[in-house]
Amino acid sequence: MTDVARLAGVSHQTVSRVLNGHPNVREQTRLRVRAAVEELGYRPNGAARALVTGRTQFIGVVAQSSTLYGPASLLAAFELAAGAAGFLVSVRRVRVLDRASIAAAIEHHRDQRVAGIVVIAPTESASEALAEVPAGVPLVTVDGDPGRATPLVTVDQEAGAFAATAHLLDAGHATVWHVSGPAEWFDAAGRVRGWQRALEAAGREVPPLLAADWSAAEGYRAGQMLARMPEVTAVFAANDHLALGILRALSERGRSVPGDISIVGFDDVPEAAYFIPPLTTIRPDFDAVATETLGLLLAQLAEEAAEPRRTISPTLVERRSVAPPKH
Repeated sequence: MTDVARLAGVSHQTVSRVLNGHPNVREQTRLRVRAAVEELGYRPNGAARALVTGRTQFIGVVAQSSTLYGPASLLAAFELAAGAAGFLVSVRRVRVLDRASIAAAIEHHRDQRVAGIVVIAPTESASEALAEVPAGVPLVTVDGDPGRATPLVTVDQEAGAFAATAHLLDAGHATVWHVSGPAEWFDAAGRVRGWQRALEAAGREVPPLLAADWSAAEGYRAGQMLARMPEVTAVFAANDHLALGILRALSERGRSVPGDISIVGFDDVPEAAYFIPPLTTIRPDFDAVATETLGLLLAQLAEEAAEPRRTISPTLVERRSVAPPKH
């Protein structure tokens, strides 16, 4: 840095301000410093910067080791958003979303002096670990417990489920059955609430809940049951993989979609448009979630006041899996 300052004819403090994007530097001076940096091939020493500031240019992310579409898409979107802002992302994956695993992953990131931490904590057991994080650690939770005080960014699961159920009711169906995700997931619970609220608001019967996980195999199991019930004309599946399994089971038992049964999913996986029939579904905006998460974390780093809750509204994507019921 001293060599850069000497070549540019400025102080090393001015070089530091230019490299850190400080606004109070004349443009002519900024250009001169940048030219000296390029000529000398200077690169800032990340380790030295971490020793001085106590933080690296890394953001630590804690996430489950999973190929589920939602968490994987969110993580990819966040890495792109962080990179555009000049940060690198260090991901600590855990096999199980329990308190001990999440707490250990958070401590790992703190030991690495990351600038801030993002925890994708979609279950209560994962969310409990956040209570152990010391005050003052820049941290944002994604899809966590809305009842906790930790800064949170989430998709409005309840609104998405309400829209899916209302869409089926608007098509003329008397009621809508629901195949849910795992009960311990906040996403699944929100979708159940939205489904129930839409039916109750319309004065319709709320059928028994069919509990499942997020897999196509569980959707297939639920679909075999639904196929044997002639009163079922509409189903809201908690995600598109469940919907895929339901479609397979219905097809095998001779129940056509949407002729006999209409289906709406959730997530809008890339393959949803190529299901038979193409699936009507709810699309979360993962790019918006990533952007809001990064913004909330950067506000903490800058010690700026910011609304600690960010909720992203999903959208309904209409395809060909919904039709009026047969009369």
